[in-house]
Amino acid sequence: MRILELYLKPLFSKRTKMNRLYFLLAVFTSVTPAFANQYNTGISDNDSLKTAPASWWMLDPDQDHVPGISTEKAYQFLQGRTSSTVVVAVIDSGIDIEHEDLQGVIWTNSDEIAGNGIDDDNNGYIDDVHGWNFLGGVDGENIVYDSYELTREYVRLQEKYATMTEAQQQSDQEWDYFQKIEKEYNSTVKKMEGQFAGFKEFYDQYKKAELLMKAYTDLEELTREDLISWESPDDKISLARDIVLTAFDNGLDSEHMEKGFEYFTTALNYGYNQEFDPREVIGDDVENPYEKVYGNNNVIGDFAFHGTHVAGIIAANRKNGIGTDGIADNVKIMVIRAVPNGDERDKDVANAIMYAVDNGAQIINMSFGKRFSPEKEVVDKAVKYAESKGVLLVHAAGNSAHNNDEIVHYPSREIASSGHIVGNWLEVGAVNWKGNDELVASFSNYGKDNVDVFAPGVDIMSTAPDQDYQKASGTSMAAPVTTGVAALIMSYFPRLSAEEVRNIIMKSTVNYSKQKVLIPGKDEEVNFGELSQTGGVINAYQAVKLAQKSRPKGKKLLRE
Repeated sequence: MRILELYLKPLFSKRTKMNRLYFLLAVFTSVTPAFANQYNTGISDNDSLKTAPASWWMLDPDQDHVPGISTEKAYQFLQGRTSSTVVVAVIDSGIDIEHEDLQGVIWTNSDEIAGNGIDDDNNGYIDDVHGWNFLGGVDGENIVYDSYELTREYVRLQEKYATMTEAQQQSDQEWDYFQKIEKEYNSTVKKMEGQFAGFKEFYDQYKKAELLMKAYTDLEELTREDLISWESPDDKISLARDIVLTAFDNGLDSEHMEKGFEYFTTALNYGYNQEFDPREVIGDDVENPYEKVYGNNNVIGDFAFHGTHVAGIIAANRKNGIGTDGIADNVKIMVIRAVPNGDERDKDVANAIMYAVDNGAQIINMSFGKRFSPEKEVVDKAVKYAESKGVLLVHAAGNSAHNNDEIVHYPSREIASSGHIVGNWLEVGAVNWKGNDELVASFSNYGKDNVDVFAPGVDIMSTAPDQDYQKASGTSMAAPVTTGVAALIMSYFPRLSAEEVRNIIMKSTVNYSKQKVLIPGKDEEVNFGELSQTGGVINAYQAVKLAQKSRPKGKKLLRE
């Protein structure tokens, strides 16, 4: 998973007018997301709002005219019922387990004695008190960055074919695959380098203009209002002011500029760098995809924003009166670090799933994904293991505005060796909080066959490291919204199986299937029902009502 896309993908817009001078604006223009209300009229009471209502994802579509999940209505319905604790594993970049709003909701391995350097529970992992870090070494060092799977495959296949004759190459079963990889790698890097050159030109102009304006205005922080009212002494200063104002008028500021710079430099220095290989930090056998025990117990890691945000959406303490509220009120978060800033490794994903299942997780949230999966068989084995143990897997559909029916977003629920589709998997796309034909988040992947449901995923406020709270957008946010609802159902209706919970969530969506929407990344409209199996947005209230009517395991579910 490319961590910085969490910040940057929601700022992309393929419907932005191009401007050669201000290339940056074409890449990072902030677009206000939109959503149509549940009555499929294409009219929203929030059309005049420029920012998302507070905690909009928890609001009720009937009353608030946003596609929230009716959290409070669900809890009102559940009054008088007792709940049981549900263990949710979050496979991610790491979680700040010291965050004030995650106190009391972090899973603790009761069979492990903290800090004694002994594998007390004999599960193969020493001092795994709150989970495990598959991106760490025994000396405590941790991986932050990794390359993209496209790069790793290109390097692997280059080495494979370097010593072969032309005849040997063309007769090899992977040769056509290599041709595809080589073409995509070279074209992608060339495009990225060209974009960075354009970005860098504007970035340098902006930084100079910003410094100049701060010097002339004596302002520590520049605002649009200050610059508009400020009279420029000469043309040079006027030009600097216009550059900064142009950025402001397009939703850009110094923070966006720095994140943009980091996005490009991270991609080129790490993601697409053929020489970069951080794996020596871990010291595992990279040639053995079935190696199980490696890593360390540092579940926070060095880049915990993404995982911390995901955890808060699911389970931020609802009873402490501070910060934000998670969706589920009786959850323990098992922390499993396996996602770097780059593409996760199949081996790590497989081990993370196996660890979660073996240590009692009932739901696994997977807010990550990639284009290629060279060792898919080891992930498939773990996915089938989770299915056999009745563990629900919730996976983010991805932020590339792709059709997942045409471009596979890994990991996937189809077992490659058999074609079997596991029944314990939910694939989740993202929706906006406001408006008409832009019901689907502009960055969200979709797919009539391979995306199950949509959930709120734009401007979601949640926990961030160091006692902070921030908004973020992505299918990475829509997945934990769905996980939170699944945990809520399991908590109050513990007899239900993972597959039954999945079916309840799918059957209880608020139906927007006839709503005309823009296809992400295109200027074409289709019915929302063409973008997922259900044509709906998850809803906690409708889900718990349906769960209440459910029959014992193995029987059909009823619905009004």
